[in-house]
Amino acid sequence: MDRQSFEASAIEHLDSVYRLAFHLTRSQDKADELVQDVYLRALKSDTWRTFEERGGGMRAWLFTIAHNAFYSDLKKDNRRPTPVGEFYEHSEAEVSPGEAPPAWDRASMDWDQVDDVLKSAIAELKPEFREILLLWGVEGLKYREIANVLDVPIGTVMSRLHRARKLLADALTADPAVAERLGIDRLLMDENDGMER
Repeated sequence: MDRQSFEASAIEHLDSVYRLAFHLTRSQDKADELVQDVYLRALKSDTWRTFEERGGGMRAWLFTIAHNAFYSDLKKDNRRPTPVGEFYEHSEAEVSPGEAPPAWDRASMDWDQVDDVLKSAIAELKPEFREILLLWGVEGLKYREIANVLDVPIGTVMSRLHRARKLLADALTADPAVAERLGIDRLLMDENDGMER
């Protein structure tokens, strides 16, 4: 792939990279800086010539750079990540056997219509759980792609995602009236006997 083709391909993923940067930084200005840093790093190094050989494609490679740049800067500045307040739309991804389907459908989801209680519950999750939900539920990455982005074993991705979903479900079902309004009241039912918790 020549540099011009690489740049054209990288630009196609600008919105997704910005979305991730915004969720990580929770600031438009900082997200702009992070995206600029991601693309500078990607274009500056010679690794762009071989990114496809590592698997996951352009988008996952750019997400990895964004993740690493954000957490490197975070360590350097000795600051803590800010909670992510919103999810945007999600893309339906192919589901591998044993892999849970993404939670949101980008084509039908209007984030402005998502209940503030859900947004608040997501914002309260620890950074590692918010990031997993963002990469899986919003960006539609597969487990293996998430593992590559975060540089963790696939089992860690699976356990963090399970934990994130459980924490989110627990937060949302704590108030039965809210759960019913959100349409998730079925989570209050015990699978084994149909009894409410």
